[in-house]
Amino acid sequence: MTKPRVRDLLERKGDPLQLEALTGDVGLDREIPTSEASSPGLVLAGYTKRFAAHRLHILGETEVTYLASLDATARRRALETLFQFDLPCIVISKGQDPPADLLELARAKGVAVIRTRLKTAEFYRRLKPFLDEAFAPATTVHASLADVFGVGLLFFGRSGIGKSECVLDLVERGHRLVADDVVHITRRGNDVLIGRGHELSQHYMEIRGVGLIDIRALFGIRAVRQQKRIEVVVQLEDWEATREYDRTGIDGQTTQVLEVTLPLVTVPLNPGKNLTVVCEVVAMNHLLRYSGVDSARLFNDRLLKRLAERRQLQEYLEEDNE
Repeated sequence: MTKPRVRDLLERKGDPLQLEALTGDVGLDREIPTSEASSPGLVLAGYTKRFAAHRLHILGETEVTYLASLDATARRRALETLFQFDLPCIVISKGQDPPADLLELARAKGVAVIRTRLKTAEFYRRLKPFLDEAFAPATTVHASLADVFGVGLLFFGRSGIGKSECVLDLVERGHRLVADDVVHITRRGNDVLIGRGHELSQHYMEIRGVGLIDIRALFGIRAVRQQKRIEVVVQLEDWEATREYDRTGIDGQTTQVLEVTLPLVTVPLNPGKNLTVVCEVVAMNHLLRYSGVDSARLFNDRLLKRLAERRQLQEYLEEDNE
């Protein structure tokens, strides 16, 4: 995984962090080694035990005011204590002017000092999604991803089995393509997987015998989306007459992607099967289960109840001696 650099913070599209470099190009190519950020805290007072130097360090109003309250000698000593560590970057919040000694030592150590106009808490809030995404576990899979009734269906299957054709039919029925053939997956938090297409082939689809087609150009903007949470994995397989397939759905299958457990639906393919409708039902059934209605278990409960009633009736008739 390529770690982000300090320069990436400054070059974020739309400038949501409102940053400016106070030390020019110094230290902008340093890597940010972790997704965590903190303030130097007691290090400025000389206590360096348990100091996490590898984090991005933010000097808020408290730290800057504290440094300003020190005499020149004490301030220099405090800053030298801070810069004895290999820091990735220092951020000054609330548009404050840092001490001249801080900029001097930062340039000497090759550490970037950048300033944001945001308050410290707001900067933390905006910084966290960027760092979480940059350090999120990720993988690339050979699959297709579609948004069907708001449910992200990730289609797996051997090459040529019909993943693209299935998604194309879903798009024609009003659903949305996210990615075809190559799906980049990142994990957010502990249990959320986000899928998107490759930046070059996004919204393009390969149909054997036809070639590459542009789904957005053919069906319009409503037929595509940039990314989607993956909620169900659909495994397309060739039909095997000797294999037993799940016919009730009571004992649901699961699979893992990036250590996240997802429902798995295996769909065997044979001539005449309306795969598109089956996939729509998979999505609707997932929504139904999410709302607390499990059709398979409800049917099983009804069946067990009926069997119990018949058993009671049979026992009653056997005990009736008249």
